[in-house]
Amino acid sequence: MGAPLRTWLDVSPAEALAIREAVRAADPSGLGSGCVVAEQAHAGALLELLCDERVSGPIHDLPRPFSEASIARWIADAATLKAQGDAMLVLTLDDRTRAASFSRFTIWPERAAGEIIGARRADLQGAGTGGAGAARSFGWMFDVLKLRLIAVTAALDNFRSARVIEAAGFVYIGETDSVRPDGAVRRSHAWELSRDAWMAARKVRDSPPG
Repeated sequence: MGAPLRTWLDVSPAEALAIREAVRAADPSGLGSGCVVAEQAHAGALLELLCDERVSGPIHDLPRPFSEASIARWIADAATLKAQGDAMLVLTLDDRTRAASFSRFTIWPERAAGEIIGARRADLQGAGTGGAGAARSFGWMFDVLKLRLIAVTAALDNFRSARVIEAAGFVYIGETDSVRPDGAVRRSHAWELSRDAWMAARKVRDSPPG
């Protein structure tokens, strides 16, 4: 588990199964134009994206060192986990060959919770659309994947991600150690957002003025 979960939810076996089924069936096209489940045919585009440290540098939990083999394994592992209802790796393609962004969703059905990591290509960063894209992803996790809680982390010096996370309404829960599969440890800030809080905020946002 990359992101810590402070909140424990009462989750029935039926709810956990419904989440797994939702993940298995999930179509990422609802996340935006060009969004697809990553396949081996996308390995080259994903490798190109992640080899840029401006994209991958702030993200701890990635298949380093990057190579054709490590990316192919990451895509294959994600496909296996999606079939189990435990994860999903999504790319946004801005044409047939290049990846504009990636998102990796990790799901814990027995806790009705999940996390997301991701980044946009360097030439697309700073365009003022990151917050809207992140909000769309959070809403999609609640609405489509049927989660009730999202947990996220960011490096202590990743101020851009922290601003996006806090603007979306996440509650700060403190610092934590994020541990990579290779054992490397990074001190991180951690946040949580419940579906109830997200829905309440959305109702306010969608209310007509006056």
